[in-house]
Amino acid sequence: MSLSAGIFKSAIAPQTACSAARLLTRDPSLAVFNDPQYTVIPGFCDVHVHFREPGFSNKETIASGSLAAAHGGYTAVCTMPNLNPVPDSAAHLREEIELIQRDACIDVRPYGAITVGEQGETLADLAGMAAEVVAFSDDGRGVQDEGVMREAMQEAKRLGKVIAAHCEVNALLHGGYIHDGAYAAAHGHRGISSESEWREIERDLRLADETGCAFHVCHISAKESVALIRDAKKSGVDVTCETAPHYLALDENDLQEDGRFKMNPPLRSAADREALLAGVIDGTIDMIATDHAPHSAEEKSKGLAGSAFGIVGLETAFPVLYTKLVLPGILPMETLLQMLIDRPRSRFGIPLGTDFSVWDLNERFTVDPDTFLSKGRATPFAGEELQGVLKATVFNGKRMI
Repeated sequence: MSLSAGIFKSAIAPQTACSAARLLTRDPSLAVFNDPQYTVIPGFCDVHVHFREPGFSNKETIASGSLAAAHGGYTAVCTMPNLNPVPDSAAHLREEIELIQRDACIDVRPYGAITVGEQGETLADLAGMAAEVVAFSDDGRGVQDEGVMREAMQEAKRLGKVIAAHCEVNALLHGGYIHDGAYAAAHGHRGISSESEWREIERDLRLADETGCAFHVCHISAKESVALIRDAKKSGVDVTCETAPHYLALDENDLQEDGRFKMNPPLRSAADREALLAGVIDGTIDMIATDHAPHSAEEKSKGLAGSAFGIVGLETAFPVLYTKLVLPGILPMETLLQMLIDRPRSRFGIPLGTDFSVWDLNERFTVDPDTFLSKGRATPFAGEELQGVLKATVFNGKRMI
């Protein structure tokens, strides 16, 4: 699997290792890394990020978000459509694409919305956007109407596109904002039940089976979700799913009264975390995506009850996973790389090319949000010591970091 310069070869793109070796030898800015102490890894791919532009550039921009991605070893990302305007038509999508073409330093691919304005009522112009989007999603909101979701799946099937769903039943939320578990009960917080997630996954798996649509479940967090998806795969449903680094590394026992621990879905119980880890190990969970969701400092300063949902994750994802899963022997390095590189690219049709990042996997560092290139600073890993330091990211033959 490894070459003399410590290069990991991706299963789908072994030419990347050879290209990296040549660049390390020939490019003066990279030649220093042509040493066994460094590990060269094909570019990571994150199919779930929020770059907030157009519409919310105070939180993040295509420029800052793509730089943050490169700072984490990512060379391809897929941006969710909760924007202004929502990319629900070719004209609205064009605004985002023009920003990407102007400002992105890596491969940034947009999602198109499933419904007009992400309101869940009327199907967006899927056909008009299909040629320029990676998939369709109403991320941030679950599509509540079964008929609308069935229609969306039928159209996506016809167009040969994936539906990537934020699965959440609004009627089961009851104003909650952290997991409906022991921590919420002990500290007087309103909880979000696991059923609000798995109940809609159950419905959408049935619809995916009925329509034959390629279906992807975003950011699963509950043990019931893992079980439902495992069973659906066994029965032949065309489904993949993702979870995020924070759901694998943390649970409700790690919560603090701080907005940097608030995300949707929330950190759930230790039993949920164990089920997610089991799903990663047995292949039920196909990939790891960060759900990178930056907000302003003010929006994240109001504790668990008042802060906006969402944390940043691109710049810490690999060190978190390497430190907390690979080094303790929970997950083989090869499996982690498949989940960060091969499987997301394969499912969403994103070629690797010759992109790679360079790491010192023996060097340790303390997470300091002030060093992030993202505009967002809210991370539950602030102050933690992690292992694995990025030294360079190369995209299209050019060093970005």
